[in-house]
Amino acid sequence: MAVSAQFEKMLQRLKAGDVLLCDGAWGTQMQKLGLQAGDCPEEWNVSKPDAIRQIAREYFEAGVDFCLTNTFGANRYRLIRNGITDELAEFNRAGVRLSLEVAKSFGGVVAASVGPTGEYVEPQGMVSRTEMYNAYKEQIEALKEGGADAIVIETMYVLEETLLAIKAAKDCGMFCMACMTFDSSPQGYRCLDASLQDSARALDASGADVIGTNCGNGIVEMVEIAALMRPLTSKPLMVKSNAGLPLLAGGKATYKETPEVMASFVPQLIKAGVSIVGGCCGTTPEYIRAFRREIDAIKR
Repeated sequence: MAVSAQFEKMLQRLKAGDVLLCDGAWGTQMQKLGLQAGDCPEEWNVSKPDAIRQIAREYFEAGVDFCLTNTFGANRYRLIRNGITDELAEFNRAGVRLSLEVAKSFGGVVAASVGPTGEYVEPQGMVSRTEMYNAYKEQIEALKEGGADAIVIETMYVLEETLLAIKAAKDCGMFCMACMTFDSSPQGYRCLDASLQDSARALDASGADVIGTNCGNGIVEMVEIAALMRPLTSKPLMVKSNAGLPLLAGGKATYKETPEVMASFVPQLIKAGVSIVGGCCGTTPEYIRAFRREIDAIKR
């Protein structure tokens, strides 16, 4: 797997035990710039490239070690639901290119975002395992062509689908970080088809290079989830927390956890064994800047 010199340096830091900082939410930032409900976010990679560069730039200015791409929903199933049939490769390559253009001026790294298809594998759904795998491979091949150093598979609620996405990433020769979303239940934290413990063991046994969790929970729950996952894997852990659970106000989602509150829990995440910290829904460059201060304070 050929990787950039910047990515190789980041890997060495990860192996040495450094805590790395990832970006925050992209959807939150795009909504501030005018993205409306029902719009296809990935189409902005072509129609509004300056807006996408701006988001990446603001995260690098906040101090991230690497940022993601505006490609979360750029798989064939989600694009078809948006009425888009022929631009998959273009959207993915453009998403990577825009983040890379910014990353190069900061000496940073780009890892491409890959999200769920929104479909279910047979017999629960209408998609075969081969079709699901091929959908991920198609997207990841385009992201690789665009120049991504790594893939971040994120916001995954179904273990079986996550494992197919990981296989596609590794078959494409990509460094792979895989994050699942867990909900609290009377039986403990679970995704849709497995417990947190079974999911963590399966992710550990998969080809993923980094495993973890993102979305669905605020920072307090993420500390607990990280502590539960840590004994079940020797791989680096990645956590990207929401800014609390969303509250609807005026028809829009708002988030109650402030940058200061979230950042105050970063030391606990690190104590729980987390190697990569970032933000998910509701987090902005202000949150990431606060995370940066906490990580740097611990290093001193």
